[in-house]
Amino acid sequence: MRLALDQARLAARGGDVPVGAVVLAADGTTVLATGHNEREAGGDPTAHAEVLAVRRAAEAIGEWRLTGCTLVVTLEPCTMCAGAITQSRVDRVVYGARDDKAGAVGSLWDVVRDRRLNHRPEVVEGVLAEECSGLLTEFFRDR
Repeated sequence: MRLALDQARLAARGGDVPVGAVVLAADGTTVLATGHNEREAGGDPTAHAEVLAVRRAAEAIGEWRLTGCTLVVTLEPCTMCAGAITQSRVDRVVYGARDDKAGAVGSLWDVVRDRRLNHRPEVVEGVLAEECSGLLTEFFRDR
């Protein structure tokens, strides 16, 4: 999560909402890819930290299935990102701050654990939650 927080800080420096993500290989320690929000930087509404990290991880391993991988992200993923997580077959999602307004991994919706879908990753929430939410609070307060 500390590496994801570093990525979130990069997003903030670029004027984006400070969300960072890391994809770990099946061994749980090897970093396959990182990402941070780049919507403002690139003018791309899909440039969320999770989507970018998942894309880069798939490129790194040369396949779209991220079976065995863990996605670590500072903010609970939205519906778009939850869909990308499900489609990429990530096995575990670890997130910091809850997103009661747009969260799709347990708060507002629970897309990744919907029994109608063929893939449901494990979810671990609240890791360094105060630090993750504090970064977001500070960003929006300064705006």
